[in-house]
Amino acid sequence: MDELKAGNVATLHFSHKAPFGYFLTDGKQEILLHENDITGPVDENADLTVFLYQDHEGRLAATMHLPKIQMGRYDWATVASMHKKYGVFVDIGINKDILLSKDDLPDEWPDWPAAGDKVYCSLKRDKKDRLFLRLADESIMKVISLPAPSDSLNKEFDATVYRKMLDGVHVITSEGYLGFIHYRETTGRLRLGERVHTRVIEVKDSGSLNLSMRPRSYEQISPHAEAILNYMNGRGGAMPFTDKSLPEDIRKQFGISKGDFKKALGKLMKEKKLVQEKGWSYLVAGKSKK
Repeated sequence: MDELKAGNVATLHFSHKAPFGYFLTDGKQEILLHENDITGPVDENADLTVFLYQDHEGRLAATMHLPKIQMGRYDWATVASMHKKYGVFVDIGINKDILLSKDDLPDEWPDWPAAGDKVYCSLKRDKKDRLFLRLADESIMKVISLPAPSDSLNKEFDATVYRKMLDGVHVITSEGYLGFIHYRETTGRLRLGERVHTRVIEVKDSGSLNLSMRPRSYEQISPHAEAILNYMNGRGGAMPFTDKSLPEDIRKQFGISKGDFKKALGKLMKEKKLVQEKGWSYLVAGKSKK
């Protein structure tokens, strides 16, 4: 007979019906199968295979929902909620969310998974046999991963953060390739469990990837061009400056040289974001007469 502990799957006998479900037994101990945990007809003459967990009052309970995540069995699960005092609660497919303790999470809570994020995890019990989640470590992620194709350079992949480090984050792509994003290649602070869109900047001999979330250099808008666009957007899409404007006027308004101003202006005109007319510059989408 399977040991009756939270996190185990057990085969139990029907004992008796209750107003709110059924009691099951191994011949020594009775465990409630609540009506909310019943997934189909209950044959009083047949044994039932159930998953054991603690209910909200800490009592051992049974459910006919057999989660993919079990003791020693890993899978992806979705974060349901975050509580700064305890950690994050995760939906493993039963009627009670399981706690991923703050002791197993990064030190700062903004790095914790948010509701809707996914974590690759298994189950564990503490000294009081209470059920908690266990995050997969690097050895587990290597087992489930695949080597990336050698021609992956510059390809784009969606990936999930599964480990945070001081210099960046470790991720696994939807295809199962392991990758690393250095903090300089991110576009902001990343959470454990967050899903990100990435681009391959290096394929290692091991089949793992170095990734970036930043746009390619030719896709990036220069700070000078961005400053010009922000200025024009604040003026209804027009400004009284062109590549013919005086250097001192440009420096007074934008704090840059005329050469840098002309380069930024030229880039915007080449991308058809801006046109010049009669001493004024206009955003293409917001051109108006002056």
